[in-house]
Amino acid sequence: MNDRAATAPIAYREGMTEFSIRLANRPGQLAALARMLADASVSIEAFAAMATNGESQVRIVVETPSVARRVLMGANLEFEERDVLDTFLPRGKGSLAHMAERLAAAGVNIDSLYLLHTSAEGYHFAVTVDDNDDIEALAG
Repeated sequence: MNDRAATAPIAYREGMTEFSIRLANRPGQLAALARMLADASVSIEAFAAMATNGESQVRIVVETPSVARRVLMGANLEFEERDVLDTFLPRGKGSLAHMAERLAAAGVNIDSLYLLHTSAEGYHFAVTVDDNDDIEALAG
């Protein structure tokens, strides 16, 4: 681990939200969801999808949660939402390990992790945890 990784802040940025959406695992379901969000001008910052037992779990990270929520509710889709920990990790060996260890030491369970982008300086992640109160404790 490098010294920058040891001091890398874990920052909570107001407004970034993950939506976890349940869809039938059939052709066109993801296309319909993406079209509804695009038509409402929802910008998706990160995205993941996985299918299991005939159901798709789609996770999106957005910066306009009120609009995304309205679209999902209007479509009668089942979803959950979580606040996102906005984290920057400097390049170097052990940065991810250190961040995960810091969260674990604080009793925080990681639910999902998204790589948003990379740069010469490091990695920008979005992290969700199983208890949103944990985010505020870490950010404070």
